[in-house]
Amino acid sequence: MGVLHFVAPKPFDAIIPDEIPADKRTLTYASGAAELTIGAGLLVPRTRRWSAAAAAALFVAVFPANVNTIRLWQNKPAWLKSLAWARLPLQIPMVVAAIKVYRGSAPQEQ
Repeated sequence: MGVLHFVAPKPFDAIIPDEIPADKRTLTYASGAAELTIGAGLLVPRTRRWSAAAAAALFVAVFPANVNTIRLWQNKPAWLKSLAWARLPLQIPMVVAAIKVYRGSAPQEQ
């Protein structure tokens, strides 16, 4: 998904709430870079703990965009609205999983 933020940024720009006072494209690119960096960091034992904490924070940070999607998709077909609603509770197990990885990853010696 991180790559898609760069290849096709418009759908990501569109779901960022207008109430967030920042350039939408900058936020799209920043979240894409974060996703790629975190994903790579989870693969490396030395950076796994930090990356898991960052993943949990990212899952919480993108929650407003997921809520905004519901607001924006009021006139979409029912199946799309259902997908938007289904995303919200799925954030919880993703945050929990990231916290479990964080707790299960021993701090690395420097």
